[in-house]
Amino acid sequence: MYKIVKKQTLNNLVELMEIHAPYVAKKCEPGQFIIIRVDEDGERVPLTIADYDREKETVTIIYQIVGYTTELLSKKKEGEFVTDFVGPLGQPAELEKKDRVIGVAGGVGAAPLYPQLRKLAKLGTKVDVIIGGKSAEYVLLKELFEEFCDNVYIATDDGSLGTKGFVTTVLEEKIAAGVKFDEVISIGPLIMMKNVVKITKQHNIPTMVSLNPIMIDGTGMCGGCRVTIGGETKFACVDGPDFDGFKVDFDECMKRQTMFKEEEHQCKIGRGE
Repeated sequence: MYKIVKKQTLNNLVELMEIHAPYVAKKCEPGQFIIIRVDEDGERVPLTIADYDREKETVTIIYQIVGYTTELLSKKKEGEFVTDFVGPLGQPAELEKKDRVIGVAGGVGAAPLYPQLRKLAKLGTKVDVIIGGKSAEYVLLKELFEEFCDNVYIATDDGSLGTKGFVTTVLEEKIAAGVKFDEVISIGPLIMMKNVVKITKQHNIPTMVSLNPIMIDGTGMCGGCRVTIGGETKFACVDGPDFDGFKVDFDECMKRQTMFKEEEHQCKIGRGE
């Protein structure tokens, strides 16, 4: 059993939890993830590690309330427990000092992007970030990014904060203005990452993306998280989740992500939604 030592509501759809998980906190690195089970009968849900504190032996996760299990998780309170918190899983992000790197986050993609950019800043890299959301309340971790980023740019669909438009709008503006980036790290919805790569490919800016395909066991045995990278089959849970964006078959990823839409619909009907 793993104790919830902190719970915070970030907006009406997104929550943060800090979990006491000594082994995971001791071993995890930016880019890795965990698999959580709320109770003994619960499904296994992969969530990226948003932060960790080795001294406190805690790991922070940020999740969006989108389905049955995340609704159950949301009902948990500080001081209560979750049954399983398995990790760290996946490969750590390959991070090394560069002159300037920009992160591009969409929605809850800000959570896994945060520890990666923070580590790059600690290595001496100049770091910028673009955070996107539907509106101001859906822009996540702005204040935390401001602690180490040279520039924090915001893009919202309705223009309630920052630039009105998409994160790609801001990225194109910065590149057109002559800002030189050694690398782009993009984490968010597949369509957002696909469009980021379209831009960076034109300018030959190396781009890493984080994939979140359907995942069950997190060990590579089930094969559910297979993705095509540079024409080869990879498993996001053991080979990723971070991959070279230039090599990702995004169309295949998006198609596979909708495979269980009908089952998800039936699950909602069963719960009276």
